Amino acid sequence: MSISAAKIKEKEPVAIAVTFTHDMICLVLEDGREVRTPLEFYPRLAKASKKALKHFRLLGGGTGIHWVDLDEDLSVDSIVCGRRANR
Repeated sequence: MSISAAKIKEKEPVAIAVTFTHDMICLVLEDGREVRTPLEFYPRLAKASKKALKHFRLLGGGTGIHWVDLDEDLSVDSIVCGRRANR
């Protein structure tokens, strides 16, 4: 069996902390990585107040993030991979 034929199941990234700079969302993952992605990738977050950005909760044991005031949900995997939100 070739390596390309082997199916490798990777664990979903799990966030344990979320912070913001003036232009970035910053995640700390349970495996020790820190990921920063531009807020401009997520228009609702980019336009939000600092207060609204800080009012979130982790979902699915840290695999997703929900912003209560913004009615916005993002998967941690999409942020880690740098996928932009649909406009």
